[in-house]
Amino acid sequence: HGVYQALLANGVGRTVEEREGEKEKIHRIVLAVSSDYFRGMFTCGMRESHQSCVALPFLSTSELEVLIGYSYSGILLLSWDSVFEITCMALQLQFQSALSICLNFMKKEMQASSCLDVASFAEAYGMSELLEEANDFVLRNFMEVSSTSKFQDLQAEKLLNFLRCDGLCVPSELAVFRAVISWIEADPEERLAHAGLLMTGVRFPLMTFREFREVRAINLRMECFGNKEVELYGSALKEFGFSLPKSQDHCRIRRPKDAVVLVGGDQLNPDVGQRIPSREVWFANSLRSGTGLVKDIEWRRLTEIPDKPKFRHGVAVMDGRLYVIGGCFFYAKDDIMKSAYSYDPVSDCWKRLADMQEFRSNLSVVVHELHLYAIGGDKDINTNVDSVEMYNPDTDTWSFVRPLDLALSGHAAAVTNGEIFISGGFNCKYECLVSTCLYHPERGTIYLADMTHDRAQHCMEALQSHLYVAGGVCNLRKFYTDQLVCEVYDTVADCWTTFASLPMPHVGAASIVLEEKIYVLGGYCQDDYSESALVHRFDPIMQRWENMGKLPGAVTDIRACLMHLPQHLRHFSSSTL
Repeated sequence: HGVYQALLANGVGRTVEEREGEKEKIHRIVLAVSSDYFRGMFTCGMRESHQSCVALPFLSTSELEVLIGYSYSGILLLSWDSVFEITCMALQLQFQSALSICLNFMKKEMQASSCLDVASFAEAYGMSELLEEANDFVLRNFMEVSSTSKFQDLQAEKLLNFLRCDGLCVPSELAVFRAVISWIEADPEERLAHAGLLMTGVRFPLMTFREFREVRAINLRMECFGNKEVELYGSALKEFGFSLPKSQDHCRIRRPKDAVVLVGGDQLNPDVGQRIPSREVWFANSLRSGTGLVKDIEWRRLTEIPDKPKFRHGVAVMDGRLYVIGGCFFYAKDDIMKSAYSYDPVSDCWKRLADMQEFRSNLSVVVHELHLYAIGGDKDINTNVDSVEMYNPDTDTWSFVRPLDLALSGHAAAVTNGEIFISGGFNCKYECLVSTCLYHPERGTIYLADMTHDRAQHCMEALQSHLYVAGGVCNLRKFYTDQLVCEVYDTVADCWTTFASLPMPHVGAASIVLEEKIYVLGGYCQDDYSESALVHRFDPIMQRWENMGKLPGAVTDIRACLMHLPQHLRHFSSSTL
C-alpha cells in the first residue's frame, strides 16, 4: 500500500480519478455525508479540516476509489473477488451505507464456495449475525460445501463443531463419514492424528448395516497403507454395536427459522358421509434425520380455523399474518365459501375479514405489492370463474381487478421477481391445460411458453428465478390420471425442462419452499383414490426427491405456507405429535 492523497475541494467539479501516489479532487461534503470517519475529520476541529490536501497512508487505492465512487454515484459494484477488501475499508473508514450493502451481498449471494470465507471473515471482525448466517448455510448445504476446496482447508476444531451440530443437513450419516474421510485424505500425514476425535462427530448408530460395511472397508484400506494406529473401525464398531439406533440422543434435529404451516384439508374416506374435513392448523417444529435415509417431521398444533372446516381453499402470509381464503366445507353445490380470516401468531388471535365478492374454491391466493389476490376458482361444483379479486388490508375490502383470459380452477400461482405467474389448471370444460401466463392486475394476461405436460390440482413454487411444478392430474387417457412428470420454468429464457419425476402421485397436495428446497405435502392418487400422507422434498442441487416423513392429520386438498412463529410456540408447546 502506498500513500493516497485527497485534494479536498469546496467548489464544483471533480477531477478524473488518478493512480496511487497522485491526487484526486474530492468534495469534503460528499465524504462527510458518506463516512463517519471523514465527518469527524472535517467537522470536529481536527487539523485536516483546514488542509487542502490530506494524506491517507496505508490505504489501498483500489478499494478507496470504489468507496469514493459510491459516495458520488450511489452505485457499489461487488463481486466475491473484491467484497472482503471493500468491506474491510468500509469498516475502517465507517462508510455505513456501503458496509450495509457489502454485508447484504454476503448474505444474499452466499454460495458453497464462499460460505466458509464469509464465516472466517465474520468471526475475525466479530460480526455475530453474519457468522450465524454463514454457519447455518454450511449446515444446510453440507453435502455441497464438503465437495469444495475451501472445505479441505477447514481447521479440525471447526469441522468437528459442524459435525456435532444437530442442524447438520445430510441424506444419511454415511455422507458425514465420507466428508470426514475426504478431509483426512487431503493431507493424511498431518490429519490422521485428528481422525479419532473427528469420528466422535459421526453418529454411527444412525447407520444401517449396509452403510457400516463402507466404514469397515475404508478402515481396512487405511490399515493396508501402513496406518495401523488408525482405529476408525474399532471405535465405530463399539458405538455402532452397543448404542440404540432409535435413540433421540443420536438423531439429528433441525429447527428451521421459519416453520411450515399446514391449514385445513380433507380425507378421502370411501364413505362420503364419514369424511371429516379439517379445521386444524399445524406447524413443523423440527426436521429429524434418523437411521439410514429415515426422516421425520415433528408436527405441533398451532390453532384451529374459527369457521367451518376448509379444503380447496387459499392461504398466504402477509406482514406476519396468516390469511385463509375461501374454499369449501363439503361437496355439495352450496358448500363453497367466500369468507376470509387472518391469524396473528403473536397474539394468537383470529380476525374475521370482509367476505370476497364471489364464492371460490380450488382457487389460488398470492401476495403482490402488499395486497392479496384471489385468482379464479370454482364458484359451484360445475362452474369455474375468470374473475380476480384484490384484498386491501388497510380498508378491509375486496375489489375486482382485471379478469383472467379464461375461467380457471385447480391452477397454481406463484410470485417471483415481483410478477405473478399462473400455470395449468382446468378450463371451463374441466380439461387440464398446458398453459403458462404472466398475470398483472391492471394489464391482464400475457401467455408464455407452454408446459410440456398438461396438469391441474398441482403445485408450483418459485426458487431462484425458476418455477417448479409437480404433481396433479392430467388428461393422458381421455380421463384424469396422475401426473408424475415434474417441470421447471426458466423465467429468463422462457422455456420449460423436465426434472426428476415424483416417486408417487400427489394430487391436491400442498407445497412450500424451505431452506432452498421444495416440499410437496400429502395429496392422493387419482388412479385408485388412495391417500398419501407422505412429505417429499426435492433438492435442486442433488436433483432428487427424498421422503421426509408423514403429515399429522388431513392429507388432501390442504394448503401450506411459511411463517415466522414466536419462540415459545417452537419449544414449549405440549401438543406434540
